Amino acid sequence: MSPLVADPVRIAVVDYGMGNRRSVEKALEHVGARAEITSDPARLRAADGLIVPGVGAFPRAMANLRERGLDDVLRERVAAGMPVLGICLGMQLAFERSTELGGAEGLGLVAGEVTVLAPSGGEKLPHIGWSEVTFGGASPLVAELPERCAFYHVHSFAARPADPGEVLGEADYGGRFATAVARGSFYGVQFHPEKSSAAGLRLLANFARICAGAPVPR
Repeated sequence: MSPLVADPVRIAVVDYGMGNRRSVEKALEHVGARAEITSDPARLRAADGLIVPGVGAFPRAMANLRERGLDDVLRERVAAGMPVLGICLGMQLAFERSTELGGAEGLGLVAGEVTVLAPSGGEKLPHIGWSEVTFGGASPLVAELPERCAFYHVHSFAARPADPGEVLGEADYGGRFATAVARGSFYGVQFHPEKSSAAGLRLLANFARICAGAPVPR
């Protein structure tokens, strides 16, 4: 893997009590970024970019963000142009709402809602395992990745963006769903790059380059 930048970029992993924070931190360090797990708003604002991980239920996750005042910090940082990457539930939280467990409002960074997967072939939920992702949108986040490659998914719900132009990648599990999105400085992936071998590390390296303001190969 090609190097990032001479001075390692600082990426904060948002700690709101849910998600695979340590594995994301280790993957970032592997690609050369300086990673920190924190819920301190001052340290989040001082970073070059943020990653919002997440495993669990949407309503509880939003409640945790609000209790810590991190929902407003995330909206503020995206509005300011800071690169932010949501992973799995962290991507779903960026949308306007979810129907999970009776429904809850999200961060509203991306128009659309999150609904349960409805596989047409009777596939079991949750969707667990490797699925091929087809990238259709040009973005520095997916630079040097093939148009089709596999990433590791674990989820029962999927985001439904209102604007098809904000979809970077799709996968299929008894029906197509958006598994990578981008809007402004926010990026989201439904899959787990930290569990997706070389392709996942390439995506995280691309995000680190975006955070550093360094050129990303096309």
